[in-house]
Amino acid sequence: MNIRHPLEADHPTGNIPARLDNKKPGDTKVLFKKSNGDKIVIQKAAAKDAHALSDLIRLSYQDVAQTFNLTQDNCPKHPSNCTDDWIKKDMARGVKYSILYKDGIPIGCAGLEIAENNISYLERLAVLPEFRHKGLGEKLVEYMFSRARQMDSNTMSIGIIAEQEVLKKWYETLGFVYVETKKFDHLPFQVGFMKIEL
Repeated sequence: MNIRHPLEADHPTGNIPARLDNKKPGDTKVLFKKSNGDKIVIQKAAAKDAHALSDLIRLSYQDVAQTFNLTQDNCPKHPSNCTDDWIKKDMARGVKYSILYKDGIPIGCAGLEIAENNISYLERLAVLPEFRHKGLGEKLVEYMFSRARQMDSNTMSIGIIAEQEVLKKWYETLGFVYVETKKFDHLPFQVGFMKIEL
């Protein structure tokens, strides 16, 4: 899948154009420029970004929580309840987060965890509602593909609410294949699992 409108491409990261930030040697980030002039940057997140990440995730999943009637009581671990502490614990166990910025403002993010057998898990993909349907989620996923490959992952898996048909179809356009549906006692919905070979 091609990334559209790369602004700079002097430091390839997988098959995604990237550049090095001169202010932070070795800090690889992907820089895009949309046709309307917006500056879109995706870069690796650090511990100092925990609050920005929890805000992005919590706000981005509010509409999902409302659609499926998910609350703090019936689904406390849903991303709509995300806190800074969640992010810090994720990072402590090895989850790698990335943040998407538009004109310097964080508007999206995603997490990546590498498990056994080089399988990676795409977690908490989030784009603020007002910035959706503009190809930004696709850019985030492509960037996470690249990060996973750099970490020697050959398969990426995701879990979604099984009833989210629109989301399922969107992931299918990116190459994911629906694998199975599972019910977990602690969740008020069934989970659909999808995967893609990297």
